[in-house]
Amino acid sequence: MRRPGSLDKEVSSLPIFLKGQYILTGSSDRSIRLYNPAKASISSTGSGLVQTYSAHGYEVLDISVTEDNARFASVGGDKQVFLWDVATARTLRRWSGHFGRVNCVGFGGEEGSVVVSGSFDATVRLWDCKSQSTKPIQVFEDSKDSVSSLHVLGHEIVTGSVDGKLRLYDLRMGVVYVDTIGHPITSVQQTHDGNTVLVSALDSVIRLMDKSNGQMLQSYKGHTNTDYRIRSCLGLADSIVISGSEQGKLYVWDFLEGQIIETLAAHDGKVASAVSCCSPRKEWASAGTDGKNPSLELRGDSH
Repeated sequence: MRRPGSLDKEVSSLPIFLKGQYILTGSSDRSIRLYNPAKASISSTGSGLVQTYSAHGYEVLDISVTEDNARFASVGGDKQVFLWDVATARTLRRWSGHFGRVNCVGFGGEEGSVVVSGSFDATVRLWDCKSQSTKPIQVFEDSKDSVSSLHVLGHEIVTGSVDGKLRLYDLRMGVVYVDTIGHPITSVQQTHDGNTVLVSALDSVIRLMDKSNGQMLQSYKGHTNTDYRIRSCLGLADSIVISGSEQGKLYVWDFLEGQIIETLAAHDGKVASAVSCCSPRKEWASAGTDGKNPSLELRGDSH
């Protein structure tokens, strides 16, 4: 297990791996930062910083990167959606239309031609990157409360909401499927085969849901998540599930068996709010804070 590298500022968005080498983070100080973890030090706060992206007027809550790593989208308390050029650190587009903070964002369409955003205003909006129009090309208003998380895979958009509903939008068929989780949802992620969805909720349970019939195939327990927005992820070719915890620990479960295979202390025992996995390098990054000593940690699997 590698020693974690501690970075500065409160990380309020999911840390994203860029090109398998860099980490992109959004912060409560309204900035987005690109780090090279290889140059970060456990004893030097802020080391490894490569680039800073500044345009947000409020905290950054989520980031999504295109497959070619050339652009990324960011959202937060501005009620806007930002499209960035990674190399030049310039904003390419800004879309307005949400009536509350924007919690989540993702790319869809061919070569990331569409940006999808979910908001506190209970809507999901689709934006055309190739058009000069500032209007959304589609708006979904099915949620009864804040849209907390979304994941785009192919022609399908999966969203999680504080209303406890998991929604699947099939854009080709023009239909929406709804499954009841029963507790506020904090994160969703589809498996690579597109058959199942990993769902985290505020009852300290992570569920693996079958997209075809809405049945729960597996559950992952042991961590604590009842108050904070804690996001889980899949890793190592969907063979493991990783999540933070309000106990300040990282939990790793076997995907098929649902058993805890490793527990790691993190963030000085405070809230570990988000984790992201880079499967090719067998590394993951976690974000956490106690409100005073926020940090980003990088770990590597030695197995």
